[in-house]
Amino acid sequence: MTSLLTRPPYRGGAARRAVVASALALCAAASLTACGKTITIGDSSSPATSAAPSPSPSAAASSTATTPAQGSGNSALQVVDSTAQDAGLSGTGGTVVGAAVQEAPPKWVQLSAVTSAPLSAAHLININQAALYRFDDDTADPSKSSCTGACAVKWPPVTIQEGGNVYLAGVNPKEVGAIRRPDGQVQITVGGWPVYRFSGDSKPGDLNGQGLDGKWFAVGPTGEKATQ
Repeated sequence: MTSLLTRPPYRGGAARRAVVASALALCAAASLTACGKTITIGDSSSPATSAAPSPSPSAAASSTATTPAQGSGNSALQVVDSTAQDAGLSGTGGTVVGAAVQEAPPKWVQLSAVTSAPLSAAHLININQAALYRFDDDTADPSKSSCTGACAVKWPPVTIQEGGNVYLAGVNPKEVGAIRRPDGQVQITVGGWPVYRFSGDSKPGDLNGQGLDGKWFAVGPTGEKATQ
């Protein structure tokens, strides 16, 4: 798996993880002076809208300490044009891996654009380096998810706490939005498309959901289908 900034030869899982880590650090350094934006949460049939610019990465990081509980209102999210590492954060923010159930929305989410040996087109991963996907039965304008119930168990939505922060590496902040799902959870969108992970992906570099049912595809940095 390779950042858009560097594309060394494919050298296996350990090297792939090292490449992603170093690339994220480069992205963070490159975006120290960049601001982000504030987005409000749209409902499941309307797109999120932009508001005032977000605070600096350090201020955004501190805001996670006062993240409101889910369901406390239409709290805005901060989209920060730098990585979580640049904001002084470590860990996963609460994002789980593979088939593990996301018991509570993460405090923060990171979206990073990479390429990989099985998929040379730019596509997004989360902080756990798990591939992220979009669903052809969804819509981007307006943003709406059609994956609920058993579908959402197999394809867990990329959710976040209200008032949380979305950190970026290789993704334009203007492409990021959020909707409120029918169950009340807040789901991240890219280019208007709701974003998911796949329960069948258990390790970095997995793309087991690519092309599944002819409707699920890795999602690109602007919400496009990432295909060869």
